[in-house]
Amino acid sequence: MASSAVLFRQRAVAKSTQKVLEKLPLEILDTILSYLDASALFSMSHTNKLFYQLASNNVLWKKLYIADICNKKNQKAKVMNVQLLSKKTRDHVAGYWKELYVKTVADCEMKKWKRLLGPINSHTGLPSQTEQVLRNYRVTWELTVTDMSRRESTLELSWSHFSETSLTLCWCGGDCLPNYEEIFSLQLHGVRRIAFSWPDLKKVIGQDQFVLLKLLQPGIIIGLWRDGSSVAFIMFTLHFYKLVERSTRGSHDCSYVEPIIQPPFDDIDPEYGLHGYKLHIVLHNTVCKLMSESFSKLFCHRAHISDGWIQLTAISRTNSSQHIQLSGKPVLPWRCEALEGSVENCCIMSLTLLDEFGNQFSCVTTPISMELEKAAASYDYDGEHYLIQHEDSNIQVKMQLVKKTAKKHFVVSLIVYVSVLFVNKHFSRDY
Repeated sequence: MASSAVLFRQRAVAKSTQKVLEKLPLEILDTILSYLDASALFSMSHTNKLFYQLASNNVLWKKLYIADICNKKNQKAKVMNVQLLSKKTRDHVAGYWKELYVKTVADCEMKKWKRLLGPINSHTGLPSQTEQVLRNYRVTWELTVTDMSRRESTLELSWSHFSETSLTLCWCGGDCLPNYEEIFSLQLHGVRRIAFSWPDLKKVIGQDQFVLLKLLQPGIIIGLWRDGSSVAFIMFTLHFYKLVERSTRGSHDCSYVEPIIQPPFDDIDPEYGLHGYKLHIVLHNTVCKLMSESFSKLFCHRAHISDGWIQLTAISRTNSSQHIQLSGKPVLPWRCEALEGSVENCCIMSLTLLDEFGNQFSCVTTPISMELEKAAASYDYDGEHYLIQHEDSNIQVKMQLVKKTAKKHFVVSLIVYVSVLFVNKHFSRDY
């Protein structure tokens, strides 16, 4: 109660101060704003319409542009160019210098990221220092939950976990999260804001004695207390490509014409559709890594292109030399305030597919579940047989496992299916 009263008084003082400022002459307000830095001007521009207009003043932002960007080493040419434009400041539309400042700073940040990220890892196609850069930059994450009444509440991150090619973020409930049926939408704030719609269908991927896990969409699960519909935690899993690709590689600016859906045959041997592809897959949970493997020289024979899907086989169930034992038991540990648990037959899959030129073709990071199969996946093993499946409009993943003992699980089959339409779109866009 005491903290709420303090917050209320702080808001009242801030509102009163804002009203006083609004009554001042515009010349005085311009003088006050001229003492602010770029960050403070941004904050002022979000106060109201008046301060948005005042804080977008070309004179203010040109001054900041010269001070923060031009007055650096080896920037004399830029200073001269800016000085030549000094008499034309008022000719530019409002916000011109603000936009130029932001664009220039963003370009500098992108170059800095590229320098720090290091060379490309041949297995994942990601810069080799991606995880370290993300850790050092101390990116903060917040989750905004909107309920059915359109009320928003922003939550601070409870815990996070880095894996080889992905990041897991979790927000625990307590009294902060609404009941499951009352959630309208989720918004993740970090490097950039990503809005997630609330899907109509939610798949249950696992449960233990305390919580029930529902997959809202690839990469997002919600844990519900089993004794009701209250939310225990919300967990996001993000592929590193989703975090840094736009910042480090820029964007493509070209038109796209819907291609004719036909198999993309090899230009040398028509019997092959795709060749030279590389797959890197990591199975992990919120504590440890279960599997990390790379598969190169993947190809698709013409006969395996059917119904608009191209088949790339990484592990064949008929070739026992390719089968891989997991380093641990597939479980998904969770913790929420004073309670913690572990959901069996669940983990997180992070998959990266590179094309024949070593460029990122597709990536997926999402919690997955193992479903018991009736038919045996491989007759070389005794034990329970399980199936892991992931499917979206561009890519499908099918993985079969055999559980010999409680601690021994073998991957006996791994096949990735790629949409022909997605392949054509990828090459028409990038090449």
